[in-house]
Amino acid sequence: MRIDVLTLFPAMFQGFVSESIIGKAIDKSAVSVNLINFRDYAHNKHSTVDDYPYGGGGGMVLKPEPVFTAIEALVSEASRSKPRIILMCPQGTPYTQEIAEHLAEEEHLVFICGHYEGYDERIREHLVTDELSIGDYVLTGGELPAMVVIDSVVRLLPGVLGNETSAVTDSFSTGLLEHPHYTRPAEFRGWKVPDVLLSGHHGHIDAWRHRESLRRTWLRRPELLRARMLNEQEKAWISEWESERHMSDERHE
Repeated sequence: MRIDVLTLFPAMFQGFVSESIIGKAIDKSAVSVNLINFRDYAHNKHSTVDDYPYGGGGGMVLKPEPVFTAIEALVSEASRSKPRIILMCPQGTPYTQEIAEHLAEEEHLVFICGHYEGYDERIREHLVTDELSIGDYVLTGGELPAMVVIDSVVRLLPGVLGNETSAVTDSFSTGLLEHPHYTRPAEFRGWKVPDVLLSGHHGHIDAWRHRESLRRTWLRRPELLRARMLNEQEKAWISEWESERHMSDERHE
């Protein structure tokens, strides 16, 4: 996969692309990450990339020319495939694991990291293919959101994670939150690891993990279950937990 990042602050990405999973993925040639300062594509001697908004108002707006010119140069350079051009924006589609999985199937991604008040609307209308938001809040720029998306996508690429099942069992990959994890020691300050995890019986362990994954989702993110086709066992578990909750509520009344 090739990833191009248009940013006014490429130095923000230096540690990100050289450390941890991303750095290892680059070393394995699973991905290349190219940082482009789109100020280099400005059309005047002052390298201006923003201007005052038409109609007045506070803040500055990113001009269309540098962004269009930079991406047109990138697309010409990597003409093998048409890239997904992603605008990181709080107005965008809420980012999910499902979107990450779709993006991981692409050959070429381009991220536009904005600053200031916003983008010239013609960038949205005539250039980008996707607008993504990582949450209902506003950051100074698009660099941190782009890193979040890149990290979540790259870890899904073949050969990037040491354990190929890790990404498959992550929270949201199955539509449920991930089950609890334990490691040595088996007992710590009187708190014991569940016996089933020490049993060596993989069938029982898998069933326990699925039950706990469902229970955690039911407790913390019940809205995720609305679109899930529950089997009879899952329905029975949820009915049991609802009865336990009802009895607990009655005791505390």
